[in-house]
Amino acid sequence: MFPIALSDHRKGLLLTAIGGLALSIDIPLVRLGDGDIWSVLGMRSAATVLATLVILGAMRLASGKWPVLVPGRAGLFAGLLYGLSSLTFVLAVFNTATANVVFIVAFNPMFGALLSWTFLKEKPSAATLIAMLFMILGVGLIVREGLSTGHVFGDAMALLSALILAAAITIGRASRREMGFVPLLAAILPAALGLAQALPSGLSIAHPGWILFNGAIMMPVAFWCLATGPRYLSAPEVGMFYLLETVLAPIWVWLIFAETPATMTLVGGGILVAAIAAHSAWMVRGKSIRQPAE
Repeated sequence: MFPIALSDHRKGLLLTAIGGLALSIDIPLVRLGDGDIWSVLGMRSAATVLATLVILGAMRLASGKWPVLVPGRAGLFAGLLYGLSSLTFVLAVFNTATANVVFIVAFNPMFGALLSWTFLKEKPSAATLIAMLFMILGVGLIVREGLSTGHVFGDAMALLSALILAAAITIGRASRREMGFVPLLAAILPAALGLAQALPSGLSIAHPGWILFNGAIMMPVAFWCLATGPRYLSAPEVGMFYLLETVLAPIWVWLIFAETPATMTLVGGGILVAAIAAHSAWMVRGKSIRQPAE
């Protein structure tokens, strides 16, 4: 799928960048759908599962064999975590402000670095640690301006989402197995829970087309790219690309719903983007220096 000249690290950067961009559309599309929490969770997740099954069927017809779906116990455990993260994320979206969700989830790479350091003995590089310091600064500025009070449950769900995602990424990094389809198939869990809660009284979504588009297209792209990234990048590096949602989701909400971001949101977001870009450029440069041309 990639040119031969593209290094593994650059593959990882490209994949996670695409995944982060796709993920940033999630909250705006959920809000455009305008439905109750269980209906949105069930339809969004069911659309992801159905789209995945169609993709798998097409790949089976084209190649004559099934791709790797769930690689062993590591895949099962990671799938459980991805499924739980979908639930906690949607709970956060419906129980706190959009800014609160994306800003708190921005702590994902810090959790990833801690888990990788503890369980995989992967000490973060100096460049990663420096980038994380700037990320903390950026998040701190955004949180200072954007976090509101009175949303304890929603904020807690957002924080739990960050931790669960970091754990799933760390498992993928530890196994070095193909995990691209794991979070897609794991959507079965939130789909079953959401539909079980919503169907007795009927689905309640004003504009279901946005939810179907989100679940069938944007989420498969985001989940597959971000779940494949750990094959080539460390957990904290992958986690940093989740921060694209932190920066871009408030901008999409601003453009779509005319909710103007606070000044500190823009300043902090700029710091986050600069930290991600500088870190990626530094890592690519370092890899190029260490790998002599053939």
